[in-house]
Amino acid sequence: MSALETIHIPHLPSSMPVHVALYRDVKNAPFLRQQLISGNADFEYALIDASMVLSRTHLLTAVFRAANDYLNGRLKSRNIHSEIVFSFSPTNNIADSFRKFGIADTTTDLLVVKVSTTPEITHDSVATHLNQSIEGTPAPFDDETLSGISDVSKIKKVYKLGALGSSNPKKAAGVVHDEMKQLELSVIGAITLRGAT
Repeated sequence: MSALETIHIPHLPSSMPVHVALYRDVKNAPFLRQQLISGNADFEYALIDASMVLSRTHLLTAVFRAANDYLNGRLKSRNIHSEIVFSFSPTNNIADSFRKFGIADTTTDLLVVKVSTTPEITHDSVATHLNQSIEGTPAPFDDETLSGISDVSKIKKVYKLGALGSSNPKKAAGVVHDEMKQLELSVIGAITLRGAT
């Protein structure tokens, strides 16, 4: 069973859909990470530690930034998929962005992103390959699922947003929701403004 979702992002060519899947309880993260490191073209994906993603908007902001850089010949990394992982970073350190946002041997919650940069990359081809390659449980790629996975304190630390809200469990649900929206906006701002002169 595949939970692969194909998304058409506004302002990107319709011929460039983005395929996203979320997996929980991933058992073969070391294997997947090794495929990336070795440059295996069959595993040219953005493999992202889902605990570092707040929401769909957070992920799609990084995807849009990378795709926009790809279309305008401004990639700073090897390909559009490594650029997606790099796009999460609030700094210009590529290696650091992979350490903080990319798949690690210990990753159990994994977001997989594949951009259709050629006509051969289709929903079916990606779904088939992921079903054969990832040992994990497909989960819905939605804000509710991500909110149960996100490591908010780690995300705040990486984006240097420690003063933003506190994790007081006694706060009213509305206050917590407002603080999460503020955190999301701050994170998106960091992605958007990185490297701006």
